[in-house]
Amino acid sequence: MELQGTRSAEALRFQVLGPVQAWRGDAPLALGSPQQQAVLVALLLSEGRPVTTDDLVDGIWGDRTPPQAVAALRTYISRLRSVLEPNRAVRKPSEVLVSVSDGYALRIPSESVDLAQFEQQVTAAANARVEGGFRSAHDTLVAALDLWRGRPLPGVPGPYAEAQRSRLTERRLAIAEERCAMALEIGLHADVVAELNSLSAAHPLRERLRELLMLALYRSGRQAESLGVYADTRKLLIEELGVEPGTGLAAMHARILAGDPELMAALAAPAKAAVDEPAPFVPPAQLPADVSDFSGRSKMVNELRDVLRAGSGQAVVVTSLAGIGGVGKTTLAVHVAHSLRPDFPDGQLYVDLRGAGASPADPAVVLGDFLHALGTPDAPDSLDQRAALYRSLLADKRMLILLDNARDAQQLRPLIPGVSGNAVMVTSRSRLADIPGAHLVDIEELTPEEALALFSAIVGPERVAAEPDAALAVVTSCGFLPLAVRIAAARLASRPRWSVSDLARRLADQRNRLQELQLGNLAVETTLGLGYAQLQPEEARAFRLLSLVDSTDLPLAAAAALLGTGEREAEDLAEALVEANMLECFTPGRYRYHDLLRLYAQRQNVKLGDTAEQQAALLRLLDLLAATMRNAARVIEPDDLLAEQLHASVSGGVPLPDSATARQWLRAEVSLLLSSIEAGVQESMTLLRPAVDLVMLLRALVEDPTFTPRVRAALLAASGTAEEHHDTEALARVRYGTGYQHQQAGELAEAEASLRQSLDLQSAAVPTHLYASVSNELAIVLIMAGRPAEALPFYQQAHSMSRRLDAPISEARLLANMARAYVGLDRHEEATESARAAVAAARASGNTPCLADTLYQLGVVLRATGSTAEAATALREAHSLFEAQQYRFWEGYSLARLAACLLDQDELAEAAQAAEESLSIAQEIDAAYCQGLANAALGEALLELGQPSRGLACLQEALTVFTRLGVPEAQPVQDLIDSRHTEPSPPPAP
Repeated sequence: MELQGTRSAEALRFQVLGPVQAWRGDAPLALGSPQQQAVLVALLLSEGRPVTTDDLVDGIWGDRTPPQAVAALRTYISRLRSVLEPNRAVRKPSEVLVSVSDGYALRIPSESVDLAQFEQQVTAAANARVEGGFRSAHDTLVAALDLWRGRPLPGVPGPYAEAQRSRLTERRLAIAEERCAMALEIGLHADVVAELNSLSAAHPLRERLRELLMLALYRSGRQAESLGVYADTRKLLIEELGVEPGTGLAAMHARILAGDPELMAALAAPAKAAVDEPAPFVPPAQLPADVSDFSGRSKMVNELRDVLRAGSGQAVVVTSLAGIGGVGKTTLAVHVAHSLRPDFPDGQLYVDLRGAGASPADPAVVLGDFLHALGTPDAPDSLDQRAALYRSLLADKRMLILLDNARDAQQLRPLIPGVSGNAVMVTSRSRLADIPGAHLVDIEELTPEEALALFSAIVGPERVAAEPDAALAVVTSCGFLPLAVRIAAARLASRPRWSVSDLARRLADQRNRLQELQLGNLAVETTLGLGYAQLQPEEARAFRLLSLVDSTDLPLAAAAALLGTGEREAEDLAEALVEANMLECFTPGRYRYHDLLRLYAQRQNVKLGDTAEQQAALLRLLDLLAATMRNAARVIEPDDLLAEQLHASVSGGVPLPDSATARQWLRAEVSLLLSSIEAGVQESMTLLRPAVDLVMLLRALVEDPTFTPRVRAALLAASGTAEEHHDTEALARVRYGTGYQHQQAGELAEAEASLRQSLDLQSAAVPTHLYASVSNELAIVLIMAGRPAEALPFYQQAHSMSRRLDAPISEARLLANMARAYVGLDRHEEATESARAAVAAARASGNTPCLADTLYQLGVVLRATGSTAEAATALREAHSLFEAQQYRFWEGYSLARLAACLLDQDELAEAAQAAEESLSIAQEIDAAYCQGLANAALGEALLELGQPSRGLACLQEALTVFTRLGVPEAQPVQDLIDSRHTEPSPPPAP
């Protein structure tokens, strides 16, 4: 780097071996936006050589160069000059950041950049080694590595910074590797075991590190572990890359097996300290590096700090962090531990206990390493002796011990100090509840805000700000799991041509999401697989089978059905998965997966390929749900024969003693019901019929427009499966369900077509409840379309069939429905007689739902025949019954009809109120026809109340709905609008 020193340049210092920072003397400088920092980085790393404008633009923006890139670059240069030379006179040329031809250069002393200092020390170490100064070379490399302050250039955007980040990271690793090799040359083999362990874990495919670790362990008298490193590395290389170890690693293995005496000879062993002058105690500082982009969890960080600082009495403080793989346990623990270093002046010990792997660390070996770090190289032989000596050495110290990735309490107990003053922080995939007095902390996924902050820190805030919705979609697809967010962000950061939306689209495909969430040696699937590998066979089976349905959660009864066990055994298995953090229990008796764990479990089902077991599990679940739905139907819709017409169940279902309990169960299990239907309608004929039965019961018992798209998609899939297998019975039910969905959406032509197809697939010669139900539904569609003459025969056919089936409740409902057809045909006397007979039959039966239905129809008929006062009375009673039964759909309709009656009676204010309530409900449940009725009544009331603009707007809304539905109510509304001779104002924004 050129040296053209000025007074201002001599005071400047720059850091790139970590977060980009600069100082003038001891005063930090504000370096501006990430793009401005990217300009500074490009100039610093060019070592005084000029960088052209084009190179700077390409380095900052790559292929996504904005139109005003050059102008923005000049602004960044100007701002940097102001920061670097704040006292420069106006119009005086810069002496630090100079313009050179078509570009710029920095004129600063080489030693003002930490990277230059680092390289100078590395060169000095190499020279010392050539001259035989091995100790000097080692110490110089240690000093060089001490210049690093974390991950280089975090948050600096652009392809140039990304390339330099990779180069510098690799350079640091290479020098760390060289430092370890030098330590082995001077006999510090025991000292570097922990560091080589950490580096090898972070870079498992780097064979040179594994080779050095083998040598360090061998020289430390740990031959078996040394050979174990080779075996683990060979297995990893074969599994990951399909290759055998290289010549260096293989040769080291062979030399250790042969007991090569040259392996034990260090080139320059360190001088021994005099017996009467023992070496001073050097506090160990074994914590891994903290991440520079740590985000969120501030409340948990503060809680952990307070707990670990507050040790009192005689007991040592133990805090255990538990969570699924990839949730950030180690990152959080290391971050908290670094922040507590001043509170534990006697040092910090760290070890990866490898609890999630196949070869957990031996506590005796760990204690040997700890004792060496505490100044006792000659450790006793037995575990108990080592543990006792360890506790003695820590008795008068204040140290923090981080035990990462623990397997179980048995592995941990020898590693916990004996007295207070010390603190222990443990991370594990299991909740280690059997450690006495431990403070247990469950680490959950990040909040959406925290996940976005982490994503933004890695990819750059500008890219996130440009596509906020896509960024949220990405972190949501990651399940807000920190590891997944990091991998996704790193992939995006390394691909400047990708947009955030590109990544979001790739992650949206659930089938390939886990494959997308991997980068180099990091993979979410691998991390989750470590937890799966620890499960017992019956636990692994439960983990797979419980994922067969994509429900938000599973009740215990459903889990037992899927597993084919009793509830007690199912609970034991589910709780074992909870303890292993492979399943969550957010409330007693209900379980759920993290989204990525569910995808992983489903992939295991595919890999295993046992479709027979999987179909049997789903069949048991569908059978349980169908039986429970029948129980619900019997108490919510007593005497309705629909449930009795469906296929018989083996299970007795969940007991539901009354309608309130039944409705509560239905509300709680809507997600489970829909997910089970979706799983059942795909390909298997065995599962299709019970799944279609569930659709029929769901249509009859549950009002929730939010699941309509899922029901429609399931019916479409069921239709394809039924047609493929020529199952006309199932297809008739599917067409009925499809027709009902079309009717609810106001798609009358499509509804009519589907319902007629259902009837064509059945025989009218044999009376069935299904045939009667389809006929009734088709008549309703024809009435809505203003075709009462066509509707009446279908009503009559359904009524006759219900009588033959001895279904008095269905008969009563059909009498009420027929009354609507009579009204349309101007047969008012028959209409009134039929509706009154329906209400009388319903009252006599004691069936409240049927009474509410028939009162509603009576009210509509009475208003049409001019008896508005009696109509209002009937509709009020119907509304009260619907409200008590929580039938929101019919609450909305009864209020709309009541509002029309009140208008007829000039009760304008009450009519407007009823219409407003009806409209609110209709919008909530997305009932288009009801919205039309409510808007029509509300518009007319507002006109009469002297609010013409709003009233005409409501009428226009009603006209739009009725016209789209193709129903006869459109014409009266149009006539009312025309009669006002006023163009209505545009409707208010929704």
